[in-house]
Parts: sequence; structure tokens; C-alpha cells
Amino acid sequence: MNDHFASLFHGKRLLKQELHLDEPTFQYLINQNLLTEIPGIHQHQCQRCFNQGRKYFGKLPSGHIYCRKCINMGRVSECEPLYQWNGPAPVYEQVQNPCVWGGDLTPLQEHASNELVNQIKLNGSLLIHAVCGAGKTEMLYEGISYAASHSMKLCIATPRADVVRELAPRLRKDFPNVKSAALYGGSSEVDEQAQLVIATTHQLLRYDCAFDVMIVDEVDAFPYHKDPALPKAVKRAVKEKHTLIYLTATPRTNLKLKSKLNLIPTVSIPMRFHGHPLPVPSFQYNKKIEKQILEGTLPNQIEKWINDRGNRRYLLFTPTVEMAKQLSTLLNHTPYVYAEHPDREDLVKQFRYNKFQALITTTILERGVTFPSIDVAVIQADHDVFDEAALVQIAGRAGRSANDPNGNVTFFAEVKTNAMVRSKHYSLVMNHKAKKWKEQEHALPHLL
Repeated sequence: MNDHFASLFHGKRLLKQELHLDEPTFQYLINQNLLTEIPGIHQHQCQRCFNQGRKYFGKLPSGHIYCRKCINMGRVSECEPLYQWNGPAPVYEQVQNPCVWGGDLTPLQEHASNELVNQIKLNGSLLIHAVCGAGKTEMLYEGISYAASHSMKLCIATPRADVVRELAPRLRKDFPNVKSAALYGGSSEVDEQAQLVIATTHQLLRYDCAFDVMIVDEVDAFPYHKDPALPKAVKRAVKEKHTLIYLTATPRTNLKLKSKLNLIPTVSIPMRFHGHPLPVPSFQYNKKIEKQILEGTLPNQIEKWINDRGNRRYLLFTPTVEMAKQLSTLLNHTPYVYAEHPDREDLVKQFRYNKFQALITTTILERGVTFPSIDVAVIQADHDVFDEAALVQIAGRAGRSANDPNGNVTFFAEVKTNAMVRSKHYSLVMNHKAKKWKEQEHALPHLL
């Protein structure tokens, strides 16, 4: 019986209602010291989400303090503690030949794959800096196989729920004998003895000393790089001896500095898996883009760009939900998605399966999703929400298919921003490095 509870609760911090136990069983586990209580709020800090900000605490009618910052995960308060498994850890089976994927890695992918396995053996760390479309997921396969065949628990964490929804089916298809769980807000799945967890970084707030291997994908993405609780959650979720892997096409300053100072081993991949160059964005300038669209007029240049697509499919990125809605109306109710859209998951799935030609989106689809044979336009690319990393990632949605490696990427803006210039420069530099690597073939480039 205890093995069953260990598989449910080990390595987690859970509220009583998340345990889903009847009262006699709960009391038995407490009395046997198999479950231990952690104060929900201790020394003015939430023991789940690390919150210490006074503005994020509220007061219950009883006078007890509760945390408002993570309340969407269930209320933690001075009178509502968390519970942690204190019994023996579950034992994971050694999965023999866990991967059934039959593809081949490119030399650059193979180099990253070998280094990943090496760092897992050493309980080390690694930064894989690879351009959009380099095939980062496939680079992980040998590492996942090594972990699964050595009874390790592994997590692939990403800031975006859409990425979890895209990754989980792929990994389950290629690792059919590895028990997995896909965790994100609204997911009905539970991590019960799962060796492979694919989760949003927010879900890691429920974990404590659980994982042997932690892979953080899209480490530069919002909200991970903006919310200091999420890197803390990653550190708390891993065991004392662990491997920590970062994946990104656009590392932030702190990782760049660590790499340059040789504080973290780094593998750099400047070329897409199919060997073709990254699409280079073009700029088109249009006055009063936001004003025209919100007042019900589609700017001429944007209308021409759309008409020029013919039967080709495309994504339109907007800086705000309001603009996405208005643009949808102007384009004969072209579907649009944003973070809180009730049909977001279904609409993305329909677009992936060619149910409609175009999709309007906010930055939620800037990364981690793959649609073959599409063009991309950014409307009001000079808006603050489109920083360099976002624009690089958005441009990376085009040309991802080996059968259709060229895609049009156009930024519509009133003025040229530094972010626009730097994102274009990024594509040109990476294409140059990829060309040099092809000519030399033995020199593994350092991109940072």
C-alpha cells in the first residue's frame, strides 16, 4: 500500500485536498510519519511559491494570512498547510530500449545529444543554444533513453502550456514504454509513478527533490525569465545530485555570461536540421497601424501581403488581444487565439491540421509550436511586447519543414526598433555561421 502512496506523493508539496485521501487513511499516514506537514506560510513566505511580497498576501475572515499569488493552484494559508511524503522513495523500473524513433541525427544534433548524455552521467549542467528549427526535441532522445534505462526520473519543463501539449504526444509516440505525465493548468493528468514528466514551469511549484534530470526548454521565455519564483521552483524540484539542462535559441544575458565565463558547458547549433538558412525578416513601414485597425480599416500594405499569400497558409501576430479581435473581424472572422481564449487548444489543433488557412495570435504562439509550410507577419512589430527574443522566435515559425524550408517573414511597423534590427541581424549571423560550418565541417561554432 505504501508503494502506491509513494508513487503519488513522493517529491511533492501538496495541499490536503490534492492528496485525495479519506480521513482515516490520511490520519494513518500522518500517524505513521509517512506524510509530514509543512506550514503553508512561514516567516512571511509562502512555502509553495516563495512569495514574500505583502501585496500578494490576503487575510481570511479568521484572521489567518493566505497567499494570493499562487491561489489558482489551491489556497495556501497559515491554517492550510502543505504535505510532503516522508516514506521510502518509489523505485522506477529500468526500461530496456525505451526509444522507438527511427530517425537520424545530423552531426550537430549528434554532438549535442552526446554531450547531454555525458552531463547526465556526470550529474552536470549544459546549455544547448540552438536556432529555431534545429530539432532540439530529437537531440533529447538519447538523454531520455539513458535516464529511463537507469531508473531515473526526468522532467522536461517549459513556460508555455502550448509547448507541453505539443511535446507530450510526440514523446509518448517515441517512448511508448516510458510512463509519462503531461501537467499544465487545466490538465486532468496526475504524476503517478511517471518517469517522464512534461510540465509547465509553474507546475514545478508542487515539487520538492523529485527529479534526477531537469531539462528546461525555452528558458528565455515569459514568464520564466520574469518571475523569480520559477527558477527557484526548478532548483527545489531537483534532487541533491542532478543534471540541469537549458535549451534556448535566444539566451538571456545571465546565461550568455555564464557561457562566456565557462561556468556552464555550452553546445551551439547555428543550423536547422534540414540544412537550409533561417528566414530573414523584411520590414514594411506603415503609418498609424494600430489606429487604422482599431478604427476598422485594414492598412493597404498588410492587405496586399495577405492577398499575395494566395493559397499559402500564414500566421498573423498582434501585440494585444484587442487588435487580434479587430483584425479577425476585418478578415472575415479569421480565427484568433490568445492566452485565455476558451477554444485556444482546439483552434491551434485545427490550424495544425489545415482546417483553415490563417490564424491570428498574440505572442502565445511565438515558440514551441510547429506548423509546416507557413508564412509569418508581425503586425505593429515596433510594439514593446515584441522584444528581440520574441521576434527571433516568431520568425522561427516559418520554413521549418524540410519539404518547404523557405518562408516569408514580414514585420509591419511605423518605426524601426532595436529589437527588429537585432532579430534580423540574428538570422543573418546564424546563417553565416551555418555556412562556415558547412564549409569546414569539423569546427563546432560557439554562437554566444
